[in-house]
Amino acid sequence: MDIGRRSNVNVIGNPQGRTVVLAHGFGCDQNMWRLTVPALVEEYQVVLFDYVGSGRADPSAFSEDRYASLDGYARDVVEVCEAFDLRDAVFVGHSVSAMIGVLAAGMASERVGVLVMVAPSPRYIDDDGYRGGFSAEDIDELLASLESNYLGWSAAMAPVIMGNAERPELGEELTNSFCATDPDMARVLARTTFLSDSRDDLKTVQVPTLVLECTQDVIRPRRPGGHRARSRPSPHTARAAHRRPRPDLSCPPRQRLRHSVLTPAAF
Repeated sequence: MDIGRRSNVNVIGNPQGRTVVLAHGFGCDQNMWRLTVPALVEEYQVVLFDYVGSGRADPSAFSEDRYASLDGYARDVVEVCEAFDLRDAVFVGHSVSAMIGVLAAGMASERVGVLVMVAPSPRYIDDDGYRGGFSAEDIDELLASLESNYLGWSAAMAPVIMGNAERPELGEELTNSFCATDPDMARVLARTTFLSDSRDDLKTVQVPTLVLECTQDVIRPRRPGGHRARSRPSPHTARAAHRRPRPDLSCPPRQRLRHSVLTPAAF
């Protein structure tokens, strides 16, 4: 299989620079990074891709069995790294991609050298002593609504997830991105995303990590405690806060990515 074609891989920027892999979240594609890319390409080699079922990835490669767990998506990331011989890359994962990056780093530590986790959540469902942001009943209702009318769900939820009410064009863009995703494939990724529990996986992370939290994120509320105390991703972990949800679109963290994360001395 042609991995580049399957995952719609695009490699741009400085071929002599360190590699930065940008991984999009649920219902999106690599285009969501377009405001961040210009700040990186002069100094870094930037790798963009679409998960199967998203964007311009090859839909014929979709397998419900493979993508019923985050491991399937993580294997795709590793295969992209292998196909393009990426080593010691900085993996920037938004939303569910943050946990996919954790799994990929565990599968191929020589390929992923730094993790940047943008608005991550290892588990969306509340548990004893842990706040995920949703009850089990909330998630059941969310998934039932998504499966019964995906386009209607997208139109209603995307602007809420996007926030930034003073910039409605961003909510419209996210709505269009959601609606462009195949409903059957979106259903599988939604179940995989919202029902997964990756808390134990965080404990295995050994690479330097930056966690960028969004204080106004309705999907992933910032936690005063929860998983952070018991599942710290790495002994070399930095944390930063960003006020707006969806920083990839609303206010790309360009300088933070460049100076706090992509500089090895930061760790």
